[in-house]
Amino acid sequence: MIKSYLIILGCNSSLPTKNFHPTSQILYMRNNYFLIDCGEGTQVQLIKAKIKMNKINNIFISHLHGDHYFGIMGILSTYQLLGRKNKLNIYSPKGLKNIIYENLKWSKSKITYPLNFITLKSKKFKKIYKDENVNIYIIPLKHKIYTNGFLFKEKKKLKNLNIKNVKKIKEIKISDYLKIKKGKDFVKKNGEKISNSYLTIKKKNKLLSYAFCSDTSFKPKICKYLKNVDLLYHESTFLHEKKKLAYNRGHSTSIQAAKIAKLANVKKLLLGHYSCRFPNIGKFEKEAKKIFNNSETSKILKIYYI
Repeated sequence: MIKSYLIILGCNSSLPTKNFHPTSQILYMRNNYFLIDCGEGTQVQLIKAKIKMNKINNIFISHLHGDHYFGIMGILSTYQLLGRKNKLNIYSPKGLKNIIYENLKWSKSKITYPLNFITLKSKKFKKIYKDENVNIYIIPLKHKIYTNGFLFKEKKKLKNLNIKNVKKIKEIKISDYLKIKKGKDFVKKNGEKISNSYLTIKKKNKLLSYAFCSDTSFKPKICKYLKNVDLLYHESTFLHEKKKLAYNRGHSTSIQAAKIAKLANVKKLLLGHYSCRFPNIGKFEKEAKKIFNNSETSKILKIYYI
């Protein structure tokens, strides 16, 4: 199985530059490709990252500032041109559905594949997605408008069968395998219980986690949701010399992002959403490492294994 990984498609703040793009990321976790935010130019970045767009069935938008969603119309249009048939789920704050359909109306365009909008409105930590492999939660952030972060957590993996022992129990059929893999004991017709530990191979499975904290002021309360995550992306729009400006604009500094990482005891911190005021992004990493050593500035199209 391919290990979970993150690709940064864009990590700049409002203004795109020659070498940086607005916020967008692709997360691969347990056979799922999740698109997180969709700034301008996202589909071009997906092409550069060699990600097949039709593999994406779920898009998560943190908030409705343009640098986090202006790329979505281009992606929806491309899906239409490619003849997409699969349903596309879009998780976003209220308003994005209206924006998309107004655009389609005035451009006399249409979408023929199923679009499913899941409106995010809770201001509490809440599960918004689950399948057999992954759980996803919203993390309430503090910005100028309603904004969420997202926490992605792998679910417990199925056990491996001990085929040698399974075949000793003649009553076990192939149709019973899934229940056994899920941890169920097997009960024979005479009532005898065969322990799951006898029928499976014990293995250690570390369940991986990734947290995305979009635009937000310094908010230590979120640390309880970020405890021990393997990889944390936290916005760091400003260097600490501009901490007052960061507060006024609903953003964080590199040092504040590092403090969150340290308080939450995360494994690794990725910094991003840099203001164009600071062309030398190495300064963000240098500042953050004073507080949390395992900090790194996000790099475009780099693969970060979780």
